[in-house]
Amino acid sequence: MDNQNISINANQAPEPVGLYPHAKRVGNLLFLSGVGPRERGTKKIPGVELNEHGEIVSYNIEAQCRSVFNNIKLILEASGSNWNNIVDVTVFLTNMKDDFAIYNKLWAEYFAENPPCRTTIEINCLPTPIAIELKVIATIG
Repeated sequence: MDNQNISINANQAPEPVGLYPHAKRVGNLLFLSGVGPRERGTKKIPGVELNEHGEIVSYNIEAQCRSVFNNIKLILEASGSNWNNIVDVTVFLTNMKDDFAIYNKLWAEYFAENPPCRTTIEINCLPTPIAIELKVIATIG
């Protein structure tokens, strides 16, 4: 097994909000940093309306989920992997009661065949005004 530890940054995915890469490759495993719904080159978050103080006024969890899944796909492809190679996902939701059913429906749509392992956790906030973030482990090759 290759013991190299290689940092990967995807040119099309949103810029990280801190000092970390989009992903790390160790052997044939790929570990993604937490991925949210932001868009590259902007602070825009699909489905989120903020007030003048940067606080969430309203959000659309479906729009955020679809954007997160797209960002993951971009990072996987830039890393030499793909959607079908995802093996484990940790999901962070800020509102399990209101958002889980929609999220779970979209999960079934995106992972209709051979879904990865999954853990879903409710947390009280994320570093930016988002309602969902995913932590992904995938294989390469």
